[in-house]
Formats: sequence, structure tokens, C-alpha cells
Amino acid sequence: MSASTQVHSAHLKQAVEQQEAELYLHGVIGLPGCFSPGWADALHEDFEAAFTLARSYPGGTIGRGPHRYYFAVHPERIRGFVDLLTHPTITALCERVLGPHYEFVELGFDVPLAGAVDQPWHRDFRTPPVTAAEGRLTSLAFNLTTVDVTPELAPLEIAPGTHFDDGFLFEHGMFPRPAESERFDALATRRFPHRGDVSARTGLTLHRGTRNFSERSRPVLILGAVSPDVPAEETSVHQLTLTRGYAEALPSALLTHLRCTLVDELTPIVQRHDIEGFMMGG
Repeated sequence: MSASTQVHSAHLKQAVEQQEAELYLHGVIGLPGCFSPGWADALHEDFEAAFTLARSYPGGTIGRGPHRYYFAVHPERIRGFVDLLTHPTITALCERVLGPHYEFVELGFDVPLAGAVDQPWHRDFRTPPVTAAEGRLTSLAFNLTTVDVTPELAPLEIAPGTHFDDGFLFEHGMFPRPAESERFDALATRRFPHRGDVSARTGLTLHRGTRNFSERSRPVLILGAVSPDVPAEETSVHQLTLTRGYAEALPSALLTHLRCTLVDELTPIVQRHDIEGFMMGG
């Protein structure tokens, strides 16, 4: 190993240790400038095509509030899929937080359209038993905006430090009682990422999408990763599906980090986020 490689490796190690510490403290971290604006523009083009397809058949999207949608997307529809899953910052953080055998399990878009309103405060899932008992995070969600986010363009609002709150009394383990909203409102910070930026968070940190005052949409790609001890039944709602031909062309090292199903031909994805859609009025 050359001296320059050693220096780079040491710098990356130090950076990812700091990122992990911040993630455990706040529940979210920013990773600015991971990709170029042009890369994000191509992602936006892929979103537009995927969203048009998803809205063309029943169950292709799930409502997550008025004029706000979520839909999973096949990896083959995203030109930057390999770039994303092999980015050194993303892979280093996954390995540090989730262990060397981490697995990617989710690829989808969340999009507030014009007229979207504030969501209720929520988590993405119930607190896992190991997190409640040991304080260990078992999953990460990476968010990648496809547009430059401005105050009027439905920024994500997050309540830092709430990922270890006891959610026993939350409805479905995910939605705090309305009486608790004042506390989260006081903690709230809004995120204004630019094209090419990435954020990493635990889905346990309370968050909500805010009102879209503009006439534009604000699509964000969500990449989900878990530690290998997360049961398959808990991630089946996000099942990644690849054609065998596409999988064979992927780097072998990447394929080992995909929790996925291989098929001969892709079929339309029917969404299964029933609880979130119901609770958010979608």
C-alpha cells in the first residue's frame, strides 16, 4: 500500500467514525457533494419515467398524505444504481454502522407534488428489540434529492435525537400522539440539500415532510440498508427484484450486499405500505 493510499484510508476511517458518532447522537447526518449535479439530473429523468409508469396501473404508488406519494422502483430503472451502491462514503458508513455483511433492501422515491401538506410526525418502523435493549442501530436510509431544495419546496423536517425515544405508546409504534407534537416542533430542523448531496438517517428519528408551497415536485430517492440479523420478513415489503441478466453484469462484490429476488422478467411493483398511507391520509 502506497503512502498516499494509507493517508486516504486513514482519513476515510476517521471521517466515518465521526459520521457514526453524529448519527448515533442526532439520528441524521449530511453527506454533501457525493455526486455531481449532472448525476442528480439524470436521476431526476429516471424518476420522471418511473413515476409515469407507477401511476399507470393500480397499486403502483401509495399515498403518504394529500398530493404526496411513495413508490418502489426496480434497480434496473436507475442508471446510477451501481454508482450509488458502490460510493465509498456510503459503503464505508454501512460497514461501520451495520457491519461488513450489510445488505441493501430498499430503493424507492418519495415525492410531494404541488399542494402537498405537512405530514404528521412519524417513524418509518417500530423500534427493533435489539435497538431498545442495546441501543444498536440495525438499518440506515440514504436520501438523495433530485432537485435543489428551497424553503417553499417541501423540505424534510426532522427532530434530532428522537431515534431512541420510547415508542411504546406510539400508534402502530410509529406515530406519536398529537399532544406530543409541541416537543417535536421545538426540536425540528429543516433540511435543504442540493443536487448531488446525500443524507443518512435512521428511520427511527421522528420526521415529516412539510408543505409544498411551489408548483414543482420534490422527488427524493431512498436507499435502505440493514444489518444481516434483520429478519427477511421485516424487509419483504421493500423486496428488490432484478433480472438474472442484470444481476450477472453487476460487480460480484456488490451482488453479495443485495437482499433481492432474481427473475427472468420484471413485472410492475404493487406497493404495500398500508399503515403509512392510511395514517397520513393517502
